[in-house]
Amino acid sequence: MSMPPQQYPNQPNPQQQPYGYPQPQPPRGPQRRQPGAALRTVKAAAVVIAVVGALGYYVWDYNTSPTGGKAKAEASASAAAEEAKTHEPEVGDCVKVADPQGEPVPTVVDCASPEAQYTMREMLPGQGQECPSKYDYGIQHYNSRGFDYTMCFTKV
Repeated sequence: MSMPPQQYPNQPNPQQQPYGYPQPQPPRGPQRRQPGAALRTVKAAAVVIAVVGALGYYVWDYNTSPTGGKAKAEASASAAAEEAKTHEPEVGDCVKVADPQGEPVPTVVDCASPEAQYTMREMLPGQGQECPSKYDYGIQHYNSRGFDYTMCFTKV
């Protein structure tokens, strides 16, 4: 009678396949859905709908609100244009001059106003023009768009 070979715990069984080869797997039955999968799908869809809705509302509000977004930008541009017009007098306008000895900034004012200091009488085109002696004050204006001129004023 022969004795079966003795097995050690970490040695492979000679009747089994050697290490490294895939072991055959038993066939699996039909896959069942994970519990809560439907709830996760509904939550994800709700988040997507909320984000798209918020973005849509922002765009709609930006374009239609009378106090925000597009209207505010247009009002700001209009106010800036009005502000620029107050510092670019035309012949016949009365002005007050801020910093007359340094970098003078003329501001158009009502001629009946006590702020009125000068009346613009002539605009001389070109860079470096000097006002004739019949005028009391002159401001050379250099425009970034290439149109340079000198404004000539008389006292009010």
